[in-house]
Amino acid sequence: MIPATVAALLATDPTGLGGVSLRAFAGPARDAWLAMLRELLPHGTPVRRVPLNTADERLLGGLDLAATLRAGRTVADRGILAQADGGVVLLAMAERLSEATAARLGTVLDTGEVALARDGTAGRFASRIAVVALDEGMADDERPPAALLDRLAFLLDLDAFGPPLHTPGDVVAARALLPRVEASDAIIETLSATALALGIRSVRAAMLAVRAARCCAALDGREAVSAEDATLAAQLVLAPRATQLPAQSPEADGPDEQDAPTPPDQDGQTPEMSDVVLAAAKAAIPPGLLAQLALARASRVASSGKSGASRAGARRGRPIGSRRGELRFGARLDVVATLRAAAPWQAIRCAPHVRRIEIRPEDFRVTRFEQRSETTVIFVVDASGSSALNRLAEAKGAVELLLADCYARRDQVALLAFRGGAASLLLPPTHSLVRAKRSLAELAGGGGTPLAAAVDAAGTLADAVRRRGPTPLVILLTDGRANVARDGTPGRARAADEAGQAARIFRAGAFTALLIDTSPKPQPQARTLAVEMGGTYLPLPYADAAAISKVVRGAVSNAP
Repeated sequence: MIPATVAALLATDPTGLGGVSLRAFAGPARDAWLAMLRELLPHGTPVRRVPLNTADERLLGGLDLAATLRAGRTVADRGILAQADGGVVLLAMAERLSEATAARLGTVLDTGEVALARDGTAGRFASRIAVVALDEGMADDERPPAALLDRLAFLLDLDAFGPPLHTPGDVVAARALLPRVEASDAIIETLSATALALGIRSVRAAMLAVRAARCCAALDGREAVSAEDATLAAQLVLAPRATQLPAQSPEADGPDEQDAPTPPDQDGQTPEMSDVVLAAAKAAIPPGLLAQLALARASRVASSGKSGASRAGARRGRPIGSRRGELRFGARLDVVATLRAAAPWQAIRCAPHVRRIEIRPEDFRVTRFEQRSETTVIFVVDASGSSALNRLAEAKGAVELLLADCYARRDQVALLAFRGGAASLLLPPTHSLVRAKRSLAELAGGGGTPLAAAVDAAGTLADAVRRRGPTPLVILLTDGRANVARDGTPGRARAADEAGQAARIFRAGAFTALLIDTSPKPQPQARTLAVEMGGTYLPLPYADAAAISKVVRGAVSNAP
């Protein structure tokens, strides 16, 4: 029911609703849903497919180099978005879309036009489009950029669906009726309050929900939005965006208050309508969504550091466009971009009927490259008595799975352990998975928790790694309960103070860090230590080894 309803609503008001993020692998179900959408759209509606990594000139438009050279004047080329004006754009592999491209698409969705002001061209093309983002992400944290999702009304996980609920004739009638459909203030307030209760911060979500409710009414042939329309809109638009469960409403104090009827408001709506809509949206929240969001936030924070940092290069790496520059220091000339820069000036530089192209130094465009530095993952394992008593074995299991991931990415790994009175380097940075597993298996537990010495040692090793070129990532597994000072003397108060000092020194080095709390219950000391280190906090009780591996994978792999 839901996928068919989404298709009908999107066909009714494609540009107003922005589009849909369709999470599904390529296959019969996705093809059938797209075919349903095409069938519901009015005849002749343009549908354009945008492959991944489409160049900006092809997407947004720009200089038509061949036509410009033939005509001797600037000729602009309409891109895919302008060609799809009034229709639908299909984004292939949207989960890999770059943030920059998502921002450009967002501007087009906001303004309804494409503005050209590059390569000597200038102009505006109408581009009133809807976007169908084909999301083929396998992991929970693989999603299209937030800048794009915020502008799409529907986030649809497509598994299977039944026959269409509406005909193309229904959609045509709804499109004609939609301008006359109105939503009362009570409906707007209800949907806005529901979005707030679900922890949705973007105001666009509430606006899109109101738009979807109006489309629901138009499909039913009504000119006023009802509570049922608002409920359906909340389920389709707001529930998939929820970041929290709504707070429980206080219970009534007595039977008299429960039985008393609630007077209607000025619009004829009762206050219970907001409760009904909120309850329906809460019931429609996908199972496990909130847990996935918490894990994805940890992954995004971890990946925002310098792990796997990109470096500009002149001759090697992944091409990331061109810029104006001089042909020296091994720079590579971008011939096409150079011709594009020179073409608009040929009418001035060359005499009439002269069949040649004059290129000057200011036209030179050189190709830019991006290189990824190698990553060294530094595991710092708490082998003290408290950790051994609690979950040292599970921590070892998590590290072993992380080691396998690092080996698959060809990252270097290092292993630090701390117990008793000091921290020791069990394994210097290496690519050998066998050596890392052997060192981990031989790690014994017991003794005090010299946390300050461990953080100092991790910072020193991370600094040495960075000086050699690779990018360090520190993963600290501990319960955060320090009881041994730097000089080896026992004492919890002094040990905690020195651990905080060491964490602040570590943070000054701007290293990417992930602290995994290995205690049976999350400890405030571990969370505080993670904050002072400038790292990400992740409690092990709420994430198994596979989940932790997913977070670390996001931290060490920043490639788009």
